[in-house]
Amino acid sequence: MVLLHSLFPDSVFDMLAPFKVLSNPGLFSYFWNSIVLGAWVVLGSTLLALPMAFLSARTTIGRHAWLDVVLIIPFMTPPYIGSMGWILFMQRRGFAEQLFPAAAKLTPHFFSLFGMVAIMSLHLFPFLYLILRNALQRIGGSLEEAGSVHGGGVFYMLRRVVFPLLLGSYAMGALLIFVKTIAEFGTPATFGRQIGFYVLTSEIHRYTSNWPIDFGTATSLASVLLGACLVFWYIQNIISRRYQYNTLGGKGMRTRILPLRGWRAVLGWGYTIGLLLLSIAIPYFSIIATSLQKLRGDGLAWHNVTLAHYGELLRPGSKGWQALMNSLGLAGIAATVAVLIGLFLVLQMGSMKRWTERGLDMLSLLPNTVPGIVIVVGLILFWNAPWMPLPIYNTYSMVVLTYVVFYLPYSVQYIKASASQIDGSLLQAGKVFGGKPLYIFRRIALPLLVPGVLAGWMMTFTISARELVASLMVLPPSMQVTATYIFSQFEQGEVSLGMAMAVVSVGFTTLVLVIMNHLGADRK
Repeated sequence: MVLLHSLFPDSVFDMLAPFKVLSNPGLFSYFWNSIVLGAWVVLGSTLLALPMAFLSARTTIGRHAWLDVVLIIPFMTPPYIGSMGWILFMQRRGFAEQLFPAAAKLTPHFFSLFGMVAIMSLHLFPFLYLILRNALQRIGGSLEEAGSVHGGGVFYMLRRVVFPLLLGSYAMGALLIFVKTIAEFGTPATFGRQIGFYVLTSEIHRYTSNWPIDFGTATSLASVLLGACLVFWYIQNIISRRYQYNTLGGKGMRTRILPLRGWRAVLGWGYTIGLLLLSIAIPYFSIIATSLQKLRGDGLAWHNVTLAHYGELLRPGSKGWQALMNSLGLAGIAATVAVLIGLFLVLQMGSMKRWTERGLDMLSLLPNTVPGIVIVVGLILFWNAPWMPLPIYNTYSMVVLTYVVFYLPYSVQYIKASASQIDGSLLQAGKVFGGKPLYIFRRIALPLLVPGVLAGWMMTFTISARELVASLMVLPPSMQVTATYIFSQFEQGEVSLGMAMAVVSVGFTTLVLVIMNHLGADRK
């Protein structure tokens, strides 16, 4: 429906309509801003995720299981909430200046493209961290020892052994981050607006929400964004096929764990603590401090602290409590449906050698290549059409369907990353010993895919629980979730109550992730 409307911008067919909008210099500059922002965030996320993945997979720091849960907290935080946290911390007379007056000199430098890239990188790096850590854990120490036996130094083994084995998984993660960045609306709408950095998503939102509404131009811009994402998907596909290696076979495997002592321990833990400080401590200090304030104008002071906002939210039967329960229930159902569909799709993709399998991979990624607000409009047009026999529009089923469509690509990518490292000899061995297809899947393939399935479930649950754009547009009128509740509190000027909901919702989702992480540990 989105593509159809983009080719009929004025009810007249025009094949070139999506490209004609770029003849407007202003719109082209927004398109270029989107591409530049995506590239910088991929680089920033890589610089944050790669060292942390190595520390977690190859050093004694990885023995601390709580890190896996804590490092996913930045992504559990809604983007616009994280942006608001940084804005409240770094703005003039913000928390940074109240705590450290000299921080006033940093404010002009932070409110720039650098600050926007930093905020989005700190939000998205858990994507890449989980993928790279899992890939590093699948690379047996015997491969590196073989390089050492043949005279290879540390940097040579990294360049010729480790990095090539990581490149396929890295390409998948980098593509997800790039697509997520250029399709993001929350951070550009909050932080980007303050620094005057506009991207295509903000323009698409303007065309679909401000009078006069021009859905033809909006869908044309979305189609251009889709084309750019497909180009990067094709590049990622080439890299993944060229650098795909089977690192999980029938033989035993052990991973080299490096003990950290002395200055290495200082550097390792220093980097870990610094990353946690920037990605969690600072924004959450702002969020929590704001949620506890009676009056924002009184600043940080003990007489300005209150728990009344939390008492209101956690009171059974209150609007805030109902919104929280709705979010957890809908996100849990959507995540379960998404991983089941994702598992089925990955099994159908097979070795990715045939064009039909690669086409299925492309289709599974498409929902993440169009800004969410445009996809929601397309879903509404489709499911609300007069000829549609299933009346699910304006029901809870429509909400679950929208979440599944939005976040199915994450489940597919995580499960595919696990499936790509399973050696075919394992499945062939099951056939040799008389195993039926269902038995081989249940006793061989599925147990090896469980880490990817759990990672996909956790990521889908996390982002579904805080989805804003889809919730605003498809929720039944009498229903609220945490994202719409927070948004409405901001609209009404109750920032402290909105921040309290952010803290409570993240706390509940963290509890669910702890349970799922424990189940995943039992499967290893």
